[in-house]
Amino acid sequence: MPFARTCSVALVGVEGVLVEVQADLEPGVAAFTLIGLPDKSLVESKDRVRAAVVNSGVEWPQRKLTVGLSPASVPKGGSGFDLAVASAVLGAAQRVDLRRLAGVMMIGELGLDGRVRPVRGILPAVLAAADAGYRQVVVPEQAVAEARLVPDVAVLGVRSLRQLIAVLADEPVPEEAADEGPDTTLGGPALPWGVGGGGSPVARPVDMAEVAGQAGARRALEIAAAGRHHLFLKGAPGAGKTMLAERLPGLLPPLTRQESLEATAVHSVAGALPPGEPLIARPPYCAPHHSASMASLIGGGTGLPRPGAVTLAHHGVLFLDEAAECSGRLLDALRQPLEAGHVVVARTQGMMRMPARLLLVLAANPCPCGRHGSAGGEPCECRPSAVRRYRARLSGPLLDRVDLRVTVEPVARSELLAAGRSGEDTATVAARVLTARERAAARYAETPWRTNSEVPGHELRTRWRVAPGALHSAEADMERGLLTARGLDRVLRVAWTIADLGGHDRPRREDVDGALQLRTGISRGVPLVGARR
Repeated sequence: MPFARTCSVALVGVEGVLVEVQADLEPGVAAFTLIGLPDKSLVESKDRVRAAVVNSGVEWPQRKLTVGLSPASVPKGGSGFDLAVASAVLGAAQRVDLRRLAGVMMIGELGLDGRVRPVRGILPAVLAAADAGYRQVVVPEQAVAEARLVPDVAVLGVRSLRQLIAVLADEPVPEEAADEGPDTTLGGPALPWGVGGGGSPVARPVDMAEVAGQAGARRALEIAAAGRHHLFLKGAPGAGKTMLAERLPGLLPPLTRQESLEATAVHSVAGALPPGEPLIARPPYCAPHHSASMASLIGGGTGLPRPGAVTLAHHGVLFLDEAAECSGRLLDALRQPLEAGHVVVARTQGMMRMPARLLLVLAANPCPCGRHGSAGGEPCECRPSAVRRYRARLSGPLLDRVDLRVTVEPVARSELLAAGRSGEDTATVAARVLTARERAAARYAETPWRTNSEVPGHELRTRWRVAPGALHSAEADMERGLLTARGLDRVLRVAWTIADLGGHDRPRREDVDGALQLRTGISRGVPLVGARR
């Protein structure tokens, strides 16, 4: 029978769409036609597959060959279809057993010599196959660990097309030496942003104990981690804004199994999985440069959109240093993901919805020279109009979505040089954060929410009320126009987080006043440092 079919997966954003690969051989002039909306890299698979089959010791069928990718309405791209195309062609040529092709999903790129190369997006592809009922997948040997993260799926890793042919033809599997060529795991250039799957953007471990002073900023960092509240750090250069932001991922609880799979799928599609780490267990950290483009931050590119930094920071931290140097258009594009927890990117070939449930940290200087408001040292030389323009780059609608706004003061000499004095380490603070997260999770056990930042304001105002009289200051701020309705909801969320850290059953007046102080910057007489219990 000169017809065979097998299965592969097309990636649409960060989700997989099942694609049936059909091969048909007919009498006529030898030709190879590939149909089904393939892109340029997929069209080139005709030459890769032909060379790989011939160099694997199998005769290429000298007939009219048509390979169809169904559904034809879904755009398809990349080199991950090579293995499925080659298997379908060999099945149509009766070189392999058609019964063994049935119910098998295949992903992998073929080298001209028949070697099987890894591709991006193995995990979401296998997840899509499992959801569709497939229980057998064939992947490159280097991607076996990633594919086996999906339960109840049998994974076969192959080094070459020769090995796959032997398996499908029920023949002895030949030994193949490990590939000693250049690393082609990503199949593309390195990413233009710093991405860390283990919660740290640098090679060595970082610890909160290394932060000298900054008691108020440390407390704000703890509150941000406990409730997943967005944070804005403002202060002079060298005050420690970046140092604090780099230590925030270490305070976050480890990812749940579902969160790990979601984060790993995103990084797999982007080709950003850390070497030797098939599963991301710690919250990711992404710190793009302030000159990043809209496509690299939000997602996009030509054709089908690709994940941007907001998606790579899913279930983790997105840090924008020198935020005031970013374009206003770029910053305002963050409004949707901050509010909705996902980003929708529309392009000519389709509209993609990509996850973006992240914790945003913004850092900025108070003025272009960075010395505005400094108590000592050289005075600020910026004109008042320049200071206003600089601060206006962070728009009101964006800052209204940021719960915590903290001024990071320069560290005093006595705090920096004090011998034997250091703040609490990351493990101590992270333990308090985990306890607060558990209190919130128990409170929201029968709801779709898990952290305070996710709960709608209406629910907090009606279902989980604060202590009587606790909202007195917040109501006064609303009357004076210092607080919007959205701002009040966010103050309530932060107040619940402060209450969880303090072990309170519900927010008291000092908890609400502390949340107001962190949002407005106006002192309410509430200490944000010291004992939490």
